[in-house]
Amino acid sequence: MMQIRVYPSRNAVARAAAAQFVSAAERAITTQGRFTVALSGGSTPHDMFRLLVDEDATTIDWARTQVFWGDERCVPLKDSENNAHGARQALLDHVQIPVNNIHRIQTDLAPEAAADNYEQTLRSFFGSRGLDQPRFDLLMLGMGSEGHTASLFPGSSALYEQERWVVPTYVEKLESWRVTLTPVALNAATKVLFLVAGEEKAPVLKHVLNEYKQPYLYPAQIIDPPQGDVLWIVDEAAASQL
Repeated sequence: MMQIRVYPSRNAVARAAAAQFVSAAERAITTQGRFTVALSGGSTPHDMFRLLVDEDATTIDWARTQVFWGDERCVPLKDSENNAHGARQALLDHVQIPVNNIHRIQTDLAPEAAADNYEQTLRSFFGSRGLDQPRFDLLMLGMGSEGHTASLFPGSSALYEQERWVVPTYVEKLESWRVTLTPVALNAATKVLFLVAGEEKAPVLKHVLNEYKQPYLYPAQIIDPPQGDVLWIVDEAAASQL
């Protein structure tokens, strides 16, 4: 099932996302004793992270929360472009989460090795819990102005991956390597939360949500979990052409 909810501002988007995060954590911990979440990079989730720290840090049982990432830039951990670094600064260093509950992509390795290592981490974690797929309780995603999500960019061969959960990918327009979950892994999530804000996203959001599917051109369209829900939380500027 897919839902679209429109909010008046970027701040309202962040607040709605924080509420969804808390709700998903409480539900998962109550029903199965743990909460698995895959975070995304970008400025909009960072606004949500700060709200979780300021208002909800004690609401979530962080000791039962397991944190992963949907993708990562192949830059050192302390680089400002590193998604895990950003999440630690904005959220993880400010809550009571055990260090063993944080599963970052090892960007000190070469891209292929980093992808293999992270896939093994996922398979070991979920396999030990009787699952043959990475069924995140909450998967957070954003969308670029050209329609990419995670590090699945238009034209990427990773869009056609049908077996691997994690692959390295070279983004030509950015001249950089990244490691990303594949559609196989992304579409195994129980709940997907897209956060989209800004007028520059309006044209592509219209294509992604209202036009026929062309995931090779608009990768965000490939997110369609057969046993999960997708919730788009967008601001009025991004939704202006819907």
